[in-house]
Amino acid sequence: MAEILRCFISAGPIQFREAAPAVQCGGRRTAAAVRCVSRAAANGRAGVAALGLVAGAAAEVEEKGLAERLRLGSLVADGLSYKESFIVRCYEVGINKTATVETIANLLQEVGCNHAQSVGFSTDGFATTPTMRKLGLIWVTSRMHIEIYKYPAWGDVVEIETWCQSEGKIGTRRDWILKELATGEVIGRATSKWVMMNQHTRKLQRVSDEVREEYLVHCPRTPRLAFPEEDNGSLKKIPKLEDPAQYSRLGLVPRRADFDMNQHVNNVTYIGWVLESMPQEIIDTHELQTITLDYRRECQHDDLVDSLTSSEVTEDENTNGTSTSMLHKQDLQQFLHFLRLSGTGLEINRGRTEWRKLTR
Repeated sequence: MAEILRCFISAGPIQFREAAPAVQCGGRRTAAAVRCVSRAAANGRAGVAALGLVAGAAAEVEEKGLAERLRLGSLVADGLSYKESFIVRCYEVGINKTATVETIANLLQEVGCNHAQSVGFSTDGFATTPTMRKLGLIWVTSRMHIEIYKYPAWGDVVEIETWCQSEGKIGTRRDWILKELATGEVIGRATSKWVMMNQHTRKLQRVSDEVREEYLVHCPRTPRLAFPEEDNGSLKKIPKLEDPAQYSRLGLVPRRADFDMNQHVNNVTYIGWVLESMPQEIIDTHELQTITLDYRRECQHDDLVDSLTSSEVTEDENTNGTSTSMLHKQDLQQFLHFLRLSGTGLEINRGRTEWRKLTR
């Protein structure tokens, strides 16, 4: 910036105090500066150099919005993933004085959208490509798996890296790695699957080659997985929880604030609904380590939702052939969840959670 201003001065009749705000603020003042430099160009090469520099600055101002310049995120060197840092705010922590799982999920969504914007995708939708906007198509979540090894506290700074890649012919996937910025310690991982929906008919639609080409140029060339381990938890199927459930909260009502720009209840709200039917004794003595949700149906304004929960006991054969419960293995408690429409009983969502003993 200083170099641009020096060129202005050497070029001729441009005063420092006028040129500085012209370049910094963009818009009409940037245009005025360009006109001034155009007049100065007659003074020789310095004027021409100044014109080139300010034109570049003006283009950069127009290309990058204020929010993008202020946020603490950017593409990594190869341009195939995106990192952003977040400070945990006081209203994002819960009773344990650490970030809630909803906070974590919202940050994952935020960094995913910012990644999409950084490569030129839509600012008026969740990572929609030009073709998707033209055809009225949107991305919707079909599965979300989050593992949290250490919850950040109020004031902690979390760095999240994210990337996306193709997931068969019907969707895409997005992965995340969460780190404590101060130490570099991995404190969480997540993966998700997304499918395409027609915003007007609300029906799922196959991802076309045109759309795939638009986003694949921004994806890793070889598969990169947040959970590369074989038989990891993100791959496990979730059985349907049948009545009668051990615990329930009936008649949950979507709030207006629960709806997002896709005109349905946002995927993070379902996490809160699932946790509403957790037994209080678990909430008091454990913290959520893993949550997996399969999204089956949209939820709209007039829907009432039932949240059902039951313990899941997995049996394993030990070396002497005796069947033993794994419910308390490594101090973990495991639960199955089911969200349904109150009136019809139609399935909205099913899930699984694992809880570790809380250490105070």
